[in-house]
Amino acid sequence: MAGQGMAEGEPTGGADQSGAQGSPLAAPSKLAPSKLKGGLHVVATPIGNAADITLRALDALKRADAIACEDTRVTAKLMGIHGIHTPFVSYHEHNAAKMRPILIERMKKGEAIALVTDAGTPLVSDPGYKLVRECVAEGVAVTTLPGASAPLVALVLSGLPTDRFLFAGFLPNKSSARRATAGELKGVPATLVFFESPQRLPDSLVDLADILGPREAAVARELTKFYEEVRRGTLPELAAHYAEAGPPRGEVVVVIGPPGAEATPGEADVDTLLREALTRLSVRDAAADVAARTGQHKRTVYARALEMSREERGK
Repeated sequence: MAGQGMAEGEPTGGADQSGAQGSPLAAPSKLAPSKLKGGLHVVATPIGNAADITLRALDALKRADAIACEDTRVTAKLMGIHGIHTPFVSYHEHNAAKMRPILIERMKKGEAIALVTDAGTPLVSDPGYKLVRECVAEGVAVTTLPGASAPLVALVLSGLPTDRFLFAGFLPNKSSARRATAGELKGVPATLVFFESPQRLPDSLVDLADILGPREAAVARELTKFYEEVRRGTLPELAAHYAEAGPPRGEVVVVIGPPGAEATPGEADVDTLLREALTRLSVRDAAADVAARTGQHKRTVYARALEMSREERGK
């Protein structure tokens, strides 16, 4: 999940494809590899282009006793491209609790386990962090071999501020939860980075535009692949584009610029929004909606919504 389950070793159109097959980068060593130091080796893998893997990562993957991977089929394709024949161990969300003690016991006996995800850097939106935590608790050595990461690639390509940023994982599935999440993050003084499914993207952009306003944003898809695309604009502009064009294809990362110098909503603004929301929502839902839009404390808005509701009934 670290790269949203992206890469399957597909090269991008503009890249030098010789790195994927037949290059010195992919050639197996002529010498028998020495034993890799025991412990957990967290290895980043490409998010699209099979050549986007480091020499150090290739060396570690060849010399490890086993590769713990999210999907053995995806990892097998990448390892085949690079001539690596290390045995696989399945480690994913559904079997993680069962596999962790098994892997830790192997590492305690001196084995080197390389942890990979389907694409990108492990632990970023996948269960790898639980394995790292248990390794630390059990005194098992942990090291990382850095490399590709979809949130960072999207951030770099977005053209938005990079000095402070927050990666917030996947947006919630339901509109109400998305709006609440956006409201919670509205005041964060940093660029926001999210994963999103292409099917939900048009609706999510409408919610984000409604809550966060006309912030600068970018939608990046198919990063490092042949059809890589980054569409930039304000949130309302992007929402309008995808409302008309429909869901895009491929894996998506949404990047949103930090808040500007918007004025804090006053009591009159909150009342206006509440008055409109109360015509279509319950008191509780209206308060939650307006709190998300304005960034005001939920309890304060709810108290005001109750007061307004009573006033309306008393007329």
